[in-house]
Amino acid sequence: MDLNWLWDFECLARTRNFTRAADERHITQSAFSRRIKALESWVGLPLVNRATYPIELTEAGTQLLPIASAAISQLSEARQSIREADRGDSPFIQISALHTISVSFLAGRIEDMQTKIADLRTRVLSDSLSVCCELLVEGAVDMMLCYYHQEVSPMIDEGAFTRKDLIDDPLIPVAAAEAVRHHGWTLDGPSDAPIPYLAYERSSFLGMVVEHTVDRKPMHVDTIYVDGLVEAIKRRMLAGGGFAWIPQTAIAAELAAGRVVPIGGADWTGSLTITAFADPAGFDPVAQELWDRL
Repeated sequence: MDLNWLWDFECLARTRNFTRAADERHITQSAFSRRIKALESWVGLPLVNRATYPIELTEAGTQLLPIASAAISQLSEARQSIREADRGDSPFIQISALHTISVSFLAGRIEDMQTKIADLRTRVLSDSLSVCCELLVEGAVDMMLCYYHQEVSPMIDEGAFTRKDLIDDPLIPVAAAEAVRHHGWTLDGPSDAPIPYLAYERSSFLGMVVEHTVDRKPMHVDTIYVDGLVEAIKRRMLAGGGFAWIPQTAIAAELAAGRVVPIGGADWTGSLTITAFADPAGFDPVAQELWDRL
């Protein structure tokens, strides 16, 4: 059981529409549908009647809804109570961030801030985009860091939250330098054999950015591996297993050392920005200084 499934189900029961519910949950409709099916598999019975419009809950769904709502409410209240008890005199600043941003950008930035901001205490919750958005909207974190793309961006109400673009972090098609020298891999010209491609799940944020970047460009590639995590794809890429689109911050050291090289020019590079969202109106002085220095 994943608690997100209950939030998804409650949202679907309220909206009675898969598209609208997926938008509210900040995930693609296909990913949302898979999570509802996963909950139905866990229960062992269909929860919604997909043959009607708007959709209707089945008898099993009607029975589950009040239980799911109560569980969400009780767990949220317990979490808030526990966190408030833990804060003490020097509260933690809660930050949700994508896994890759947490490792490649935020950890180093906070380490630098630690020397400049007195009494700075942070707790970083690294997770998927949908969970990070959810934590921000529910008030469980003070700020959120994610990737922003002009055409494929998280659906955050910018009337309720302030958006702050931090740095450009282009999505670059790269491969291990030795493999490129040996096989002659390039996206900019013809190749004798298809290039092994390490891809993101199409429903993931980076997967959608890659699709938008590639658009209708012809690619002579062979997709041999699909994953949702940058770190997993990067590991395969560094081992010479193929090429992948990787955010620049995640491979900065390897690019500088010449261990990896781009295999495509500017037309193959995705436009990404590391962006922060928050509601600074409720910040204490320490949180405000962190926000200003990010």
